[in-house]
Amino acid sequence: MRNRIFIPFFILMTILGACSGGGHKGSHSPFVTVRDGNFYIGDSIYRYIGTNFWYGTILASEGRGGDRERLARELDSLQSLGIDNLRILVGGDGAEGLASHISPTLQTAPGVYNDTLLQGLDYLLDQLEKRDMKAVLYLNNAWEWSGGFSTYLEWAGAGEAVNPAHAGYPAYMEYASQFVRNDSAKALAAKHVSRIVGRVNSITGRKYADSPAIMSWQIANEPRPFAEESKRSFAKWIAETAALIKSIDPNHLVSVGSEGSHGCENDIELWKEIHSYPDVDYATIHIWPYNWSWITPETVSDSVSVACRKTDEYMSRHFTALQKALVDSGATMKPIVLEEFGYPRDGMATAKGSAVTGRDAYYAHVFDKVAKGGKIAGLNFWGWGGLAEPAHTTWQAGDDYTGDPAQEAQGLNSVFASDSTTIAVIRRATGR
Repeated sequence: MRNRIFIPFFILMTILGACSGGGHKGSHSPFVTVRDGNFYIGDSIYRYIGTNFWYGTILASEGRGGDRERLARELDSLQSLGIDNLRILVGGDGAEGLASHISPTLQTAPGVYNDTLLQGLDYLLDQLEKRDMKAVLYLNNAWEWSGGFSTYLEWAGAGEAVNPAHAGYPAYMEYASQFVRNDSAKALAAKHVSRIVGRVNSITGRKYADSPAIMSWQIANEPRPFAEESKRSFAKWIAETAALIKSIDPNHLVSVGSEGSHGCENDIELWKEIHSYPDVDYATIHIWPYNWSWITPETVSDSVSVACRKTDEYMSRHFTALQKALVDSGATMKPIVLEEFGYPRDGMATAKGSAVTGRDAYYAHVFDKVAKGGKIAGLNFWGWGGLAEPAHTTWQAGDDYTGDPAQEAQGLNSVFASDSTTIAVIRRATGR
């Protein structure tokens, strides 16, 4: 039996499965498909509680940063918790040694790849296949921590990339807003998409397009227009990139990676539009109660009710908006995934073993949204720190990778295997 949360929702799933029509690949297909607002594998509804595991490709490599023994232990641990869906960065872009930037990077110059990391991605997918686990693979990043938009702009001749570690985020966002209006930068990103999506796995000998481990190709992590004047170019780029992915790999789903209206310059109409495109198979939202100032450092543990209320409102607003957009166009509803959300440790602590009272309460509330089979079809919490032993609050080369990438305090949002109370919340949600 697959590691899906069937048992707590068996009756619901049976009824929904019996009432659904065709339009899927059949009961023996290993691919995740979509119809009538639900995910399916074969004839069974697929609802999941997953995690973010951005560093999976690095960990799977045999080069710098790689640790296949730890990878095996992490995947086995996640599987034992009933988590079978991992959201993973394909790889970083750009120079090494930059502040707040992951290392090593996959694409070191335009079209120049670290073959060891490519083989790490091959190995990771092979290991997921063997465990019957699914991956959402994001191909780009709007933020600096893995390169993405700013690196492509620099490569395209738009001037030296702005690093928010030095210049601040307003200056970074102004620079990054050029990406969707820069044809050369977009062309470099499209070549990367074609290279990765069209790859043949060196271990299995199969095209990535035929891998049962891939649930979805994702256009980018938190893609944004970053400016009012970039909105139309942004929408066009999303449509073009989704179509490009589908032209190479028609077997797998395509997703955007959007935060929701928060990532569309507070324009929910733009979010509706990009998720109404026929080559985009489901909708995504992200929620960050602390980053979005719903809670403060002083109220992390005692303002959970505020975070939960605002979370429910954000989910409902996006569900209603997408439903109206699709129904008005004569289309059927698409699933919505809360694919990224985090909650800090009590008192903004980072040390392993520090209290997570607020996080546990928030997670339990959000997990329940999937358990009840309502507006959210799946989720991925941010993020899995697992067995990591952070050596520094600020990540340094050679340190263990955690759920917190290099620009974030190590341990703040990570769920470690030793966080026993959070692990218990996860087990209750998945029925493990």
